Amino acid sequence: MPTLHIEHAITDRDTWLGAFARFADARKNAGVVSQRVRQPVDDANYIFIDLEFETMPAAEAFKTFLETVIWRSTDLSPGLGGVPIARVLEDLDAAD
Repeated sequence: MPTLHIEHAITDRDTWLGAFARFADARKNAGVVSQRVRQPVDDANYIFIDLEFETMPAAEAFKTFLETVIWRSTDLSPGLGGVPIARVLEDLDAAD
């Protein structure tokens, strides 16, 4: 299952979480079937997000949407600190 892995610094967790919540419908409409948000135990100013999609094109399209619309606007991405790193990942069969 394709995963859009995102990581970036944040300036304020509550502000960032509020902004993330406002885009729940956009994620659903883009085909996100599962999401996971994590934070390092030793860094309250950093976030990791994994968004799973049914298809690779859907994951790539959402990545493009974030890069060209959301992350270019401070109004749409409050709490974002710095430039996000986003990569579309695919599962590998790691069987011996």
